[in-house]
Amino acid sequence: MIASNRSITKSSSGTAPPEEELAIYVKNANKSFGVTRALNDVSFRASFGEIQAIIGGNGCGKSTMAKVLAGVLKVDSGEVSIMGHAPTTPSDARKMGVAMVFQEVMVADEATIAENLYAGADSLWAKAMPNSEKIARSRVLMRELVGSDVDPQRLAAGLSLGVKAWITIGRALLSKPKILILDESSAALDFDSTERLFTKIRELRDNGTAVLIVTHRIAELIRICDRATVMRDGRNVGVLSKSEITESNLLGLMAGKTETRKTPEAAGYQALASQVVLKTSNLKVWPNAEPVNFDLRRGEIIGVTGLEGQGQDPFVRILAGTADSVESYPIAETGGSGSAAEIRDLQSAKANGIEFVSGDRKREGILPNLSIFENLLCALYPKHKFGSKLNLINWPELEGIFNYEVQRLSIKTGPRSNLITSLSGGNQQKVLIGRAFSLRPKILILNDPARGIDVGTKREFYQHLRDFADEGNSVVYMSSELEEFIGLCSRVAVFRNGSIFDTLTDADVDPRLILESMFGQTRGTKAAAKANRVTPVQAAPRALAAEVPRFPSQSASAIRIVTSEKAPMTKAPALDPMGRPIKIRYF
Repeated sequence: MIASNRSITKSSSGTAPPEEELAIYVKNANKSFGVTRALNDVSFRASFGEIQAIIGGNGCGKSTMAKVLAGVLKVDSGEVSIMGHAPTTPSDARKMGVAMVFQEVMVADEATIAENLYAGADSLWAKAMPNSEKIARSRVLMRELVGSDVDPQRLAAGLSLGVKAWITIGRALLSKPKILILDESSAALDFDSTERLFTKIRELRDNGTAVLIVTHRIAELIRICDRATVMRDGRNVGVLSKSEITESNLLGLMAGKTETRKTPEAAGYQALASQVVLKTSNLKVWPNAEPVNFDLRRGEIIGVTGLEGQGQDPFVRILAGTADSVESYPIAETGGSGSAAEIRDLQSAKANGIEFVSGDRKREGILPNLSIFENLLCALYPKHKFGSKLNLINWPELEGIFNYEVQRLSIKTGPRSNLITSLSGGNQQKVLIGRAFSLRPKILILNDPARGIDVGTKREFYQHLRDFADEGNSVVYMSSELEEFIGLCSRVAVFRNGSIFDTLTDADVDPRLILESMFGQTRGTKAAAKANRVTPVQAAPRALAAEVPRFPSQSASAIRIVTSEKAPMTKAPALDPMGRPIKIRYF
């Protein structure tokens, strides 16, 4: 049933429920940061042996609530009880059995994987266990979580964002928590990794752990959660039971009105012209990978995806000039006169109107010691100055740009002089997107840009991208959320083994078909082109031959990736990281 604040803080007799029956009990909690009221008379409860979501728009207070429960923040007023006790510090919460995985991936790059996993486990005078045992346990845990062997003595600095996310999750699991709080923990994970996380979460629930998930991914929430608490403007506006957790109910409570799901367009956003503005020819991402031949047309929004570690991340970075290729360079033709320029580094990318936005905002985006205003506009300082020798900044011009981007992207800010870290993670990400738009690029390279952004803001962001393309600009949109491509991208390039395995176009831009391609269950662009004697782009719609196994057309409640030595083979069998054949089961 949908319950109001009042109904969840009292039992049928009108008194607060016995605290020992609950894992978490919060009543009339308030928390303010200056003039911003993050929690406004919030009441909340969670039981052992259940998975509960806390969901809401950016800046609604859900991450603040999670930090209060983990002892990171203290409420200004109200009651907070964790198994009958009130934690006042993170150390108190840990002693009670509370473990939290924060939205930002907290990993020390200078430390090894094992050292990161066991950070905080040792006391001042004694070690929790010998180093050799830590390394052995780390190896087993990371193999279970990542799905392949990972050297626990390797430094974290060179790891992908997905593997770093697993380290933070593993650190929490090692504490064997009674209460596990996950704040956007799946945001840095691809589909396969998310499935492994869900398996672990269900296992914890079945063993009696209370699991709280703070998330924006509604499709995942519907599948995994037993209950959902919806927050808006610092208030708890409703609680949904398992049967009531639907997209329309969630969006209605989040927005304060009834919303219906928009039907995706049959085809994605179409390019305005055939003019190619960015291309690669025989470019190699890895030494032993197949060459990548890719083109981006004027006014086009093209999607890029793949399983974790299949080469799509370094590829988009090569396009943006932030990473080096093994062979060849991207060619940009954005000048309009037919002149071409190689993209060899960040400087040449910027000279050709290419801007990059990363989903890893902590490492590659925000400047934590600067204000919201400075983070959004610092890249514009050289363009808005006067006085040839004094180099004075034209503040009135920048103020107008700041106000425009904040209003356009609906960024919830306090005073603009506040540090960027005072904003929620989603609003920090919107500042980075606003920074890119303010530079007026011709090509946007986006690496999981909507990570941490709520569903309502995502819809607005997609419309901004369409408007951007309408003006004759182009977008490369990399994402691990397959649903993001529907109605947005006219083409999706699927990476596998360091190269484009398949390119899906128009009606074939469908989550099921994309997923099949990610696991090598389609014929691939190269094979289809050879069989039909057409170009790879033309071949994409024909690449899914009838004899290749597909998901059924009816909706399935879940999808499971299964490794099996006896899995039925296609002409080009898919292999998991251990080299075993993969088959996809649906039920």
